[in-house]
Amino acid sequence: MAKSPGGNVTRTDVARVAGTSVAVVSYVINNGPRPVAEATRQRVLAAIKQTGYRPNAVARALASGTTKTFGLIVPNIANPFVASMAHVLLQESLNHGHIMLLGDAGDDRQRELELIQGMLNRQIDGLFYNSVDRHPYIDVVQASGTPLLMLDRITPRPGVSVLSMNERLAACDVTRHLLSHGYQQVGMISGPPAMFNARDRIQGWRDAMQERGLPVDESLIFPADYSRQGGYDAAQRMIASGRVPRALFASNEGQAIGCIRAFAEQGIRVPQDVALVCFNGTTQAVFHVPSLTTVRQPLSELAQRAIAMLKNQPEEGVMAELPHYIETGESCGCLQP
Repeated sequence: MAKSPGGNVTRTDVARVAGTSVAVVSYVINNGPRPVAEATRQRVLAAIKQTGYRPNAVARALASGTTKTFGLIVPNIANPFVASMAHVLLQESLNHGHIMLLGDAGDDRQRELELIQGMLNRQIDGLFYNSVDRHPYIDVVQASGTPLLMLDRITPRPGVSVLSMNERLAACDVTRHLLSHGYQQVGMISGPPAMFNARDRIQGWRDAMQERGLPVDESLIFPADYSRQGGYDAAQRMIASGRVPRALFASNEGQAIGCIRAFAEQGIRVPQDVALVCFNGTTQAVFHVPSLTTVRQPLSELAQRAIAMLKNQPEEGVMAELPHYIETGESCGCLQP
């Protein structure tokens, strides 16, 4: 079969083989907007197979005004919670007929900006954005006219809606859980001090201590990266300083796992010697030894609400808050390890 000039198979070629019009070929490929008789549809599909025609995604996007593509920017995909969140968002996007481009900033603000610009250049239909810190590049996204949903706890603004968990309250609740066991001394492995979510979690820990009238000992805050290595290093600093508290709040699951490893190397048992809880646990928490008591987020609900909010975003922008819950395990002493 002769191809169109340039060697690429076009819809005109498909129409010629199928014995129909180019418009009918388009209706079959796009499943509308007009119905096509089943016999004609089968002829077109057979012609597509015979010619090896492949729809041009760019041309379809220009014609329809949509690329059927979302973007997702996250701080660091190595964080198990972030990876779990990205997974459910990608799956839910597919349920809505969209693919999703994933941008991993690696905790680097400059890389984050480059990823945003790259996605906007691809004319995505909308962007889900969880920033490295509390200074996201919202103006860059707004200037493009691309719908935006922030997955950070920031103030909504026109054209920018927000879906997030109250991290300060969640940190307070999980610290309260430790205190309900009767512990009077609770330390904390925090995130990097420059990160706003680290400050929120520290403040939640302080809130719970102050509610009980307990002294807030800032020397029991051990900053670390949100990683297993960060938790391991923080625990080693505790041990070296002789300031290992009776109970401990780790700011994420990775830190908790690394911390437990460092304690085990020194014969410090969890929960018998140090009771421990953590933040943003994943399905890994129940399989760890000991299993982890952790703050959890309903990720399936997050994905469903995020897609709905992005697709039906009001002009003024809105704030929606996700619930959280505490999943009890062995690490705090609730269950027998």
